[in-house]
Amino acid sequence: MKVLILIVLSMAYFESPAQEKVTDFTLPAVGDHEPFILSNAKGNYVALHFLLKTECPYCIRHTNDYIEKSSSLENVIQVFIKPDTEQEIEAWAENLGETPFPIYQDMDANLAERLGIPDGYAFHGQVVHYPALILIDPEGKEVYRYVGKNNSDRLSFKRFKDILDKQ
Repeated sequence: MKVLILIVLSMAYFESPAQEKVTDFTLPAVGDHEPFILSNAKGNYVALHFLLKTECPYCIRHTNDYIEKSSSLENVIQVFIKPDTEQEIEAWAENLGETPFPIYQDMDANLAERLGIPDGYAFHGQVVHYPALILIDPEGKEVYRYVGKNNSDRLSFKRFKDILDKQ
């Protein structure tokens, strides 16, 4: 019974609806893109994709999948975030090819920390925050959160779309 309770609690931790207002923040973009400012996105849904530090083929696959499919969504801004240096992000982004989406920098994972993305995940000899997706509604409230258990555990685009359709 104790094991079952722990499993249920851990599942609730990694995937949960929320209703908390997110305070404004700014993320610098890498390359020749404008920074992302949450308050400028008011009236749209915002999907914050917290990607892992350094090289991560799952991050590339996840980002490419959302870039390819997200044009079918109206009023949804996809924000891809990495905690690396600008040079590391630029090198990583070369694997995306031609992308209409900028990659934003969360230096030292300050925003991830502020939004309560858990860290402690061992990855490439480092301890980093877990991969996560936070959905913010047009009024600025967090309405959904998914935190992966490892680098391959990501919210699929199909599940994301299903969740968005229920909003």
